[in-house]
Amino acid sequence: MDDQIDARLAEMEVKLAFQDELLDTLNATVARQQKEMELLQQQMRLLYQQFRQAQPDDAASGLSLRDEIPPHY
Repeated sequence: MDDQIDARLAEMEVKLAFQDELLDTLNATVARQQKEMELLQQQMRLLYQQFRQAQPDDAASGLSLRDEIPPHY
């Protein structure tokens, strides 16, 4: 009976060790992805600002894209 308990305990310790390693790996992956997401959000904000600055101010020019005739007319 003791041999059976020892074997089960050893098996559980091995499983726990693998789960602990997996948890560390997953935590590292989540941390890396969080950094990547923050970088992508910064880049997105910068691109949005550049896009807005490159757009002509419709109110100042008095022109609207809705007023333009499509090229096929």
